[in-house]
Amino acid sequence: MKIFNYFILIFTLTYNLFANDLKPVNILETSGGVTDLVLDKNRLLAATVNSSIDIFDINSKEKIDTIKIPKIKDFLGDLIESKIYSTDILGNKILILSQGESGGRNLFIYEDKKLINIIDDKKRLFIAYAKFLDENHIIYALLSNQLFIYDIKNKITLNEVQVSQSKFSHFKLSLDKTKVVVADESGALSLFDSKSLKLLQVFKSQNVDNVFQVDLKNNILISAGQDRRCAIYNIEKNNSFYKDSNFLVYSVALSPSSKKGAFSSDENNNVTVFDVSSKENLFRLTNIQNTLTNILFLNENELFVASDDNKINYYKLGE
Repeated sequence: MKIFNYFILIFTLTYNLFANDLKPVNILETSGGVTDLVLDKNRLLAATVNSSIDIFDINSKEKIDTIKIPKIKDFLGDLIESKIYSTDILGNKILILSQGESGGRNLFIYEDKKLINIIDDKKRLFIAYAKFLDENHIIYALLSNQLFIYDIKNKITLNEVQVSQSKFSHFKLSLDKTKVVVADESGALSLFDSKSLKLLQVFKSQNVDNVFQVDLKNNILISAGQDRRCAIYNIEKNNSFYKDSNFLVYSVALSPSSKKGAFSSDENNNVTVFDVSSKENLFRLTNIQNTLTNILFLNENELFVASDDNKINYYKLGE
């Protein structure tokens, strides 16, 4: 009888743990594996590995445009698709960081249906990630973990800093773009003033290995760790904690209010959404077929999840 009651208890706990499993309400199809997601009012930009950025209407979930960049030649001289590493949008300008020839990178600005190369692959800069600071300035990072501020109009570097000797992983700007947090393979998160590049603070108590991705909203930091930890830092209260995963945590995100967090939480590519304050798990997002690359909250109750395949899952929490 005790054994039977034990199994009933285990079944009940398991059922309660996964009672809030959610399947996608809609699935958006892209031109290839997704590398970056950006929201712009009623549009969603999805950068892909196939020389393209797909643009979707958020309300209809329909693809409304695709921006194509030129293919490149590989080491054998054959034409191949150019992987887009990151994208961003500001007004009518779209920033595109892509794979160049001989291992270099191309940094384009797309405006009025014209593609302008502002940093080409011949400069042999191994740029890993780039975003707009404002209409005339870009912030970008090299694989060597150097951070740069670039003046578009005058075509000069205004400022630079060596973050650490560890390999760069990812950076995220605050919503007002006054701060930037950089993640690297050391597990530390370095917070900088985004214009002066003055180091403000270093967070390193929760991740002990490579951090793949980071998000920053309302003085809350969240990180995705190779150590199977999703770490949370509250900058104002100077406290932190982590949530365990049974697999590498590849992607994380915070909701606009930073009250909810989300992270890839198991080997089946499911995503756990949790309450940042109580640490309680709220939902598990399922039906993701490949390794996660991006989680993006549209608002407090809607989010997109992208992976290495050509699908972006759209979820409504509670449905």
